[in-house]
Amino acid sequence: MAQVTLKNIENKQEWEEFVLSKNEANFLQSWSWGEFHKALGKTINRTGFYEGNKLAGVMHSIVEPAKRGKYLTVPGGPIINWRDKNLINAFAEQIKKIAKENNCVFVRVRPQLKSDDFSKKIFKNLGFVKAPMHLHAELTCQLDITKSEEELMSQMRKTTRYEIKKAMKENVKIITSDNPSDIKKFYDLQIETSKRQKFVPFSYKFLYEQFKVFAENGNALLYKAKFEDKLLAYAFVIFYGKEAVYHYGASTDEGRRYPGAYLIQWEAIKEAKIRGMKRYNFWGVSPLEKADHRFAGLSLFKRGFGGEDFQYLPAQDLIINKPKYLLNYVIESLRNRFRGL
Repeated sequence: MAQVTLKNIENKQEWEEFVLSKNEANFLQSWSWGEFHKALGKTINRTGFYEGNKLAGVMHSIVEPAKRGKYLTVPGGPIINWRDKNLINAFAEQIKKIAKENNCVFVRVRPQLKSDDFSKKIFKNLGFVKAPMHLHAELTCQLDITKSEEELMSQMRKTTRYEIKKAMKENVKIITSDNPSDIKKFYDLQIETSKRQKFVPFSYKFLYEQFKVFAENGNALLYKAKFEDKLLAYAFVIFYGKEAVYHYGASTDEGRRYPGAYLIQWEAIKEAKIRGMKRYNFWGVSPLEKADHRFAGLSLFKRGFGGEDFQYLPAQDLIINKPKYLLNYVIESLRNRFRGL
């Protein structure tokens, strides 16, 4: 087996061609996700793993600033062959190197791996521990959209199917935009929604820069549902690789009376099919057994479209500075409990 060598990748085409050729391709390891974080002023690294002259893996990592000390994240990656021990060891050594060079307290990784004995063993053997806080969605609801529209409709929950047809009958309008300036209205509605549903909203810059970079590459659309002159809901959807992702949403009080949010999802699913995608990912959902979870209602809405739950390996931490990490662990654990996550 060829020795693994590493180098930074600065060519967008080389990076994207490799990522998009893999089943585990996801927007968190896309070139655009790195550009988005650069726009926020963060340090990013795009590592290429080579076996001989052949690119065999990539890893996008981000240095995250924090009051308790910087930390390194690897979201949705690395994209490597997880049965290749040389690549796994090269990944582990590289994240330690990058973390130490940037004075990071720990490394947090949420790989694009199913949570099972195989993935858990890999990270345990590398010295990782389960993180006290998630890194992007871990339990997700994913819909196979290779089926016909008729089949997709038939497998939905009866209520979901009814609400979509009702929205069509009542002439609810769905408007799409790839203009970053429209994010301001979405941001404002997100603030209102966060007060009602008690979650911490994203900053305007965070949402604007993210939408801007993905929309510029044709990989994002902002969906808006209206009934007459009433705004009902917004959805921020990312289209990348083989899947579309319902990344963020927001709704008005009027949105509870008119089923605009249902029709938005149906229109986004149809757009993903037109683009030749295989999956529609509704992103995070709460565990089925936690009926009192604060996101149980939203999760019921997402699951109503007929998808199946998929559990990624929960975020894993590699400790670099133990004393500072322990303080961070305690604070994040308490915050998680306080937020009811």
